[in-house]
Amino acid sequence: MTGKQHIVVLGAGYAGLAAARRLAGRAGTAQVTVVDARAEFVERVRLHQQVAGQRLRRWDLAEILDRKGIRFTLARATRIDAAAKRVELDRGDSIGYDVLIYALGSLADPGQVPGAAEFAKSVATPEDSAWAANGGTIAVVGAGATGIELAAELAESQPDSRVVLLSADEPGAWLSAKAAAHIRAVLEKLGVEIRADVKVVEVTADGVRLASGEFVEARTTVWTTGFGVPDLAAQAGLAVDGAGRVLTDESLRSISYPEIYAAGDSAVVAGPGGRSLRMACATALPTGKYAADVIAARMRGREPGDLRFRYIVQCISLGRRDAVIQVLHADDTPARTVLRGRLGAKVKESIVRGAASAAGLR
Repeated sequence: MTGKQHIVVLGAGYAGLAAARRLAGRAGTAQVTVVDARAEFVERVRLHQQVAGQRLRRWDLAEILDRKGIRFTLARATRIDAAAKRVELDRGDSIGYDVLIYALGSLADPGQVPGAAEFAKSVATPEDSAWAANGGTIAVVGAGATGIELAAELAESQPDSRVVLLSADEPGAWLSAKAAAHIRAVLEKLGVEIRADVKVVEVTADGVRLASGEFVEARTTVWTTGFGVPDLAAQAGLAVDGAGRVLTDESLRSISYPEIYAAGDSAVVAGPGGRSLRMACATALPTGKYAADVIAARMRGREPGDLRFRYIVQCISLGRRDAVIQVLHADDTPARTVLRGRLGAKVKESIVRGAASAAGLR
């Protein structure tokens, strides 16, 4: 690359902010512009706390980016014209780029279950989480990390509510037996009813129907079983996987268009054992930084080094006073070491704060 470049970053989540701030320090005279439909950043990993009634800190994106000389455009990208290297915006104009970083993150995916999209709530994005549990029975569908954290937070903050966790698998089943046992023990202590052998086949305004035919009445149903991604990349003609995530080479460059890179939840990134890296801020931050490093290196006429990355821990909060910190092997499988209780909660809080710092927010 030669001359002054315009680098556009789509998305101001963990991956987008990490990429933009890294580029501001390493991309020489290039102009960096971040485009996002939100004016503020809210820590996504704390959205379950917001639903439980806690106030979250918000950062003004224009302000924090301006400190690094990064432009901020408050708009939603509606179309990418990859051939013309332009992004069309919902306000009626468009923005051109020399290099584009696609970091739009992920969103709620209700799947094909009837009624889930219409009647179930979510905690996938700040917009999805702009609701507050108001007592009664709360059915949390899905016992992955999001479902576990939400169920624990609600049960702790609203002890008069009935919280039911519905899943086909044991909470924390992908972790070590020690971690899973602690998760179940804490959830039960908090009063969460765990149904770990069921499948939800329908959601209604009054609850959920199970595959067995049983109906579980609930004032509020929350869907946490999986995440999808925006369809902007697929509509633009970029090569994507079955979920719509951008297919990339080893340098996070789109295999379709060399001017486009992808990072975070919206990218397919090869990981340990040939598996793609999972959706998490633990993935978004290093891939965002690496995409920036690759672009900066190529601007100087150099080829980048390999992505050096491994997961260290997976952390799951269990209310404000407990958590599980599962130490991981290099291939992302659980090791023997598990931190629990108040120590786990302190470490989890430290990790969450560290993620915000890595994105340039603290």
